Amino acid sequence: MIPRRIALPLVVLLLLASATALARPAVVAPGEAELRATVEALTGPGMDGRRSGTPGGDLAAERIAGWLRAAGLHPGGERESFFQPFSVGRVSRVAAGTALAIDGRMLDLRREWMPHGGSQQEAVSGEIVFVGYGVSAPEAGYDDWAGVDVRDRVALALSGTPPFLAGVRSSRLEKLIAARRGGAHALLIVSDPLPTLAATAAAVRIVSGSVTPAAADALLAPTGTTLAGLSAAIAERRAPASFVARAAGRVELRVALESTDRMAANVIGVLPGTDPALADEALVLGAHYDHLGVTGGTVFPGADDNASGTAVVVGLARAFATGPRERTLVFTLFSGEEIGLVGSGHYVREPTIPLGRTVAMLNFDMVGRLRDGTLTVSGVESGRGLRDAVREATNAAGVSASLRDSPYGPSDHSPFYGAGAPVLFFHTGGHPDYHRPGDTADKIDAAGMARVAALGARLVERLAAGPRPAYVALARPSASRPERAVGASRVFFGVGGDAGESDGLRLGQVVADSAASRAGLKDGDVLVRFGDRALDSFEDLLTALRDRHPGDTVGVIYLRDGLEHDTTATLGARH
Repeated sequence: MIPRRIALPLVVLLLLASATALARPAVVAPGEAELRATVEALTGPGMDGRRSGTPGGDLAAERIAGWLRAAGLHPGGERESFFQPFSVGRVSRVAAGTALAIDGRMLDLRREWMPHGGSQQEAVSGEIVFVGYGVSAPEAGYDDWAGVDVRDRVALALSGTPPFLAGVRSSRLEKLIAARRGGAHALLIVSDPLPTLAATAAAVRIVSGSVTPAAADALLAPTGTTLAGLSAAIAERRAPASFVARAAGRVELRVALESTDRMAANVIGVLPGTDPALADEALVLGAHYDHLGVTGGTVFPGADDNASGTAVVVGLARAFATGPRERTLVFTLFSGEEIGLVGSGHYVREPTIPLGRTVAMLNFDMVGRLRDGTLTVSGVESGRGLRDAVREATNAAGVSASLRDSPYGPSDHSPFYGAGAPVLFFHTGGHPDYHRPGDTADKIDAAGMARVAALGARLVERLAAGPRPAYVALARPSASRPERAVGASRVFFGVGGDAGESDGLRLGQVVADSAASRAGLKDGDVLVRFGDRALDSFEDLLTALRDRHPGDTVGVIYLRDGLEHDTTATLGARH
């Protein structure tokens, strides 16, 4: 017990300290021009959509580190740098011994043929069997695989689908699955141009590759047939023209690949606390700077998602670098968010300042479309006193905000909350440009971003000096959905997609207790077909969901560890 003669002076000192913190000039938050310039820089030439592990993503990281360095922040990454590197997957390259030969004649690697990045790695040989387009569509009365024995042979298929099969689409992965199910040793797909290893990285447990039309014609030449003649016959007869090309001789195929880690990095800057009693504790401000990169030659700029949040955090770093702050401030710009919160998950495992000394994490994700709308702040019940702190800050900044209790959601605050830190998630809402090429800098509401930044500044001032919010464990809402998911669909499936270069839809996240999780899907699975639609992107899935209703049961084909699986999903409702 504190003696009475000491207690009163102590209370007075605490009140004076609090009053001093509140009385000092407020930090000047970043303005419209600064925020707009940062968004434009992150969506400008060379950034190419800032996909994790790409030159554009690396350029963005370098640019952000330069901004933090110029503002006077201390490096918070590895080896006294601003970077905290981590792996975002494996990159394959062709290894020695990879070869394709017909009766001893070697085809020229990269000019006449290319192995697939997800090919099984082994040596096989066998006769060529032409399987048309490799399409199995019994519902349309067409099946290239029927009536021909592909067992222990090397199948050769045209890419695409017969032109007369309106509405039927057969993906590369579906052709590979059909070949594997039929017992083929390998599948070669005619492609022009030849795809890269990255574009064919989704794995099916069969040896596979692509050949040029000229190389395929050379394979078939001893049979007296050509691709043009065979495709014309299929179109004319509206029926398959599959056959075993015995006269073509034997094909010998060996695929060997080497892989290395594809690296990305969080960018971390630190402003040490100036109050000896509080400096050991940290407040983390975060935003992800990665986006979807380039798909099919189209750049996805990611201005709102999430150059906007990055601009706010960088702007706040500059603002707080010029004055005192009682607790240490850690500014962390994450990569790997779009592929499953990889960067924030890595930070939580290897934090700059131990999570036990992290008082809270503030996450800014898609804060560039406020317009006349309302800012959403989620997680106000994740720590005691956060609701009051947010209300006070919104009043001070003159910002209208919708406060949500739950801290759950598919963004970078989630790993922090899962590790025991209170969190707040700032978000201005979804829009039709989400995850589309139309998410451009000219559509950003810089004035709205400045208001969000002003709110952030007032909140940081309070949390950096005030009582530490005690962590509150909240139950996860049933079938919680990504708040940023948009579209015409009234249904909820419960997945987040990895917008990679490869075909199929690799799942970066499966929401707990969702239709997807109940169907047995897991992070890392590759969706091949959803109902009657072949999937090669998250947009394909969104399109498929638009025609569905809550309670619909949908068949799903997916790959796990290179093996195909079938399941059914009963779709839930959006709330």
